[in-house]
Amino acid sequence: MTQSQTQSLIEQYGPREAMEYDVVIVGGGPAGLSAAIRLKQLAAEKGSEVSVCVLEKGSEVGAHILSGAVMDPIAMNELFPNWKEMGAPLEVEVSEDRFLFLTESKAYKTPGWALPKCFQNHGNYVISLANVVRWLGQQAEALGVEIFPGFPAAEVLYNKNGSVKGVATGNMGIDREGNPTDAFQLGMELHAKYTFFAEGSRGHLGRQLMAKYNLNDGRDPQTYAIGIKELWEIDPKMHQPGLVIHTAGWPLDSTTYGGSFLYHLDNNQVAVGYVVGLAYENPYLSPYEEFQRYKTHPEIRKFFEGGKRISYGARAITAGGLQSLPKLTFPGGALIGCDAGFLNASRIKGSHAAIKTGMLAAEAAFEALGAGRQQDELTAFPQAFEKSWLHEELHKARNFKPFMGRGLYSGAFLVGVDQMLFGGKAPWTLRHKRADHEYLRPASEFQPIVYPKPDGKLTFDRLSSVFISNTNHGEDQPAHLTLKDPSVPVNINLRTYAGPEQRYCPAGVYEYVTNDEGAERLQINAQNCVHCKTCDIKDPTQNIVWVTPEGGGGPNYPNM
Repeated sequence: MTQSQTQSLIEQYGPREAMEYDVVIVGGGPAGLSAAIRLKQLAAEKGSEVSVCVLEKGSEVGAHILSGAVMDPIAMNELFPNWKEMGAPLEVEVSEDRFLFLTESKAYKTPGWALPKCFQNHGNYVISLANVVRWLGQQAEALGVEIFPGFPAAEVLYNKNGSVKGVATGNMGIDREGNPTDAFQLGMELHAKYTFFAEGSRGHLGRQLMAKYNLNDGRDPQTYAIGIKELWEIDPKMHQPGLVIHTAGWPLDSTTYGGSFLYHLDNNQVAVGYVVGLAYENPYLSPYEEFQRYKTHPEIRKFFEGGKRISYGARAITAGGLQSLPKLTFPGGALIGCDAGFLNASRIKGSHAAIKTGMLAAEAAFEALGAGRQQDELTAFPQAFEKSWLHEELHKARNFKPFMGRGLYSGAFLVGVDQMLFGGKAPWTLRHKRADHEYLRPASEFQPIVYPKPDGKLTFDRLSSVFISNTNHGEDQPAHLTLKDPSVPVNINLRTYAGPEQRYCPAGVYEYVTNDEGAERLQINAQNCVHCKTCDIKDPTQNIVWVTPEGGGGPNYPNM
């Protein structure tokens, strides 16, 4: 819904209700909840009061959380030093690391002495990040944080001086044409002295803030990957709690960045997934199909024979690293977690970074509130980040993604030199030169990729996968996948790039159909969307814009 449409509804139905808080946080993931918790902890320590609200677009806290995941507990140790006694769901410690280079039929294990430290996981935990986030939500509520699940922040509110005033939630009960129904409810305004944006990768409002305040000036273009994941229950004979396997190589060619993870949790469950960098060139490439093909490798499929797939999901990963981080603050607020891009791509880890940045932003805001300040710039946050262990970690990892963008074999060699010879402290910093969508080349330069048909046992089609993601959107609500120019998909994407959105979307949202007169059009099945944001990133003309759907819509991930 456009701002003019919203303004018209406000004029028709009266002003929006407004609520006042010290801090409003957009996003109930690890960054947002950790910020909320830290604010309440500091208030309790100082004997003061701080009002904190968290908005979460999922139907419940954790519903939209998806990650591998292996967690480094370093930040959790700082947030809750006694997290073990408190019952945090970090229970399966990593027992073994394996890194494999795959060819179509062989697997070559990297010897332990040759494994860079970034791929060593001793002392880390195989987790469900969704369950960790649910636990963090419980701790936040126990401390007095107000959490509103099912309420997406749809609009940034500004003061006359240009500072952020807060956010407004989306309107409810709007039909596909944008008209109010009998169930219509006007959105609500939440005003804050400081507003944190923790929407995750490619945040809808975060993008707007970056543009308004020129937060990307002087930074490298951000680069992303798509991560696709399945949760399986496997034969107990093949289960080894804490086993962590990463692979590179087949089925991708050596020029395309990507690789897999296979993590053994408890209860005979394994998390398996595939990550593909979105700077790939071939428009015929399908990350979803590459993932399905990967599971057929003899070294991988043995884990799944006799097993059962339980859940499925996908999400974008902000992977540019230190040189692509935007300016973190602006008048009235800050970007934290993956909304800014704090993931360490070399370690395939971001949850510890999200927790730490939430804590650092909270400490800066608490100090400012104590001094009677509001809606100014929290410069103490980026200053604290630059002095933190997280900055040091990301600095060591800064060349990983640029090196791997040069190809699998040369990239792996250069990463080995950088990490093992220089310890990540080499005097050079490589740059990201282009945004991911700029790498896509015309389909005429490539041959179509013929992918095997799914067998329904080990490999699956998109629609059956979306079904077990428990994705749901109201059938009559406005499509949250919008086009700046409706003519572009057919005239450019289909004609030049063979309709790449049909392949990079892991949920079957986009398909080209032909009417009775032979005219082609792009059909958008928005109800299938798992909120991965890949279309918003990879669309070659940046014509697709992802906006927040009606509250509570999207996937509902269990144990993901």
